[in-house]
Amino acid sequence: MKKLFALMTTMVLLLGTGVVNVMADTPAEVSAGAVKHAKSVAEKKQQQVVKEAVDALFLTHKVLDDLDKKDQKSAIKDLEKAIGKLEVVLAAKNAPALLPIDSSVVAVEYAGDLKSIEKSVKQVKRLLDDGRVQEARRLLDTLQSEIDIITVNLPLVSYPQALKLAAKYLHQNKADEARDVLEMALNTLVRNDIVIPLPLLKAEALIAQAKKIAKTHKDQALKHLDAARNELQVAEALGYTSTSDTTYKALDDSIASVEKEIKGKNKAEKLFDELIAKLKEFKEKAIKSLNEKREEK
Repeated sequence: MKKLFALMTTMVLLLGTGVVNVMADTPAEVSAGAVKHAKSVAEKKQQQVVKEAVDALFLTHKVLDDLDKKDQKSAIKDLEKAIGKLEVVLAAKNAPALLPIDSSVVAVEYAGDLKSIEKSVKQVKRLLDDGRVQEARRLLDTLQSEIDIITVNLPLVSYPQALKLAAKYLHQNKADEARDVLEMALNTLVRNDIVIPLPLLKAEALIAQAKKIAKTHKDQALKHLDAARNELQVAEALGYTSTSDTTYKALDDSIASVEKEIKGKNKAEKLFDELIAKLKEFKEKAIKSLNEKREEK
């Protein structure tokens, strides 16, 4: 269920990664437009929290407070309210296995260039060799350029049952057992992180933009393609790998073929289409692979 949820959310985002206006003047503007658009889509596609799940979580914490105060009567009352909140969701047709209780979008854009990435990577390796792990970790954390959609979920399969078991213990005057069950239930919350690499989004937008203006603004189209090549190099240096048969080298070669055609007879439509298709497939598999690896941690 975790993987299915992640992949479905990712595909929704992929459908929304559009291209900026045709007459954008510079590669920087095209890239900025792509990032802005992706952020907007991610924010609109955030998982809506389920109020009943949020209320149940709040009441669970309140029950623990009641138990700290030795107020078993209030604890039972609040626990029954929490169970009631989730019963409403359980009664619904096709109730989801995971109920979102919190959702946020975090965008981190790497500001440096390829040389600065390579320099930082070498420095991380030196720090690790010297046993300065925390310094290496802090520097490594700066080597990312991505949009993260973070959702915390309450598992509907197990959480209500835990509340019912805690209620049973309270009715038997077993407050310590009830507390243990509730604390374990709170530890079953599931976090999903959907990661979208920004350099791949930028490269896609730049290539699409270059295709639109290749006939009328040849020099500008070539600048867009060069910027796209740079974004792919950044993506590779930051470790955004893919399970696609297409490689970064193959994408670079395809860009070179398009550039050559633009400089010549400029009949590059088919080459553009092939390049765009390759990059789209590469990006989708990179996103899928990246998110599956993070779920395994």
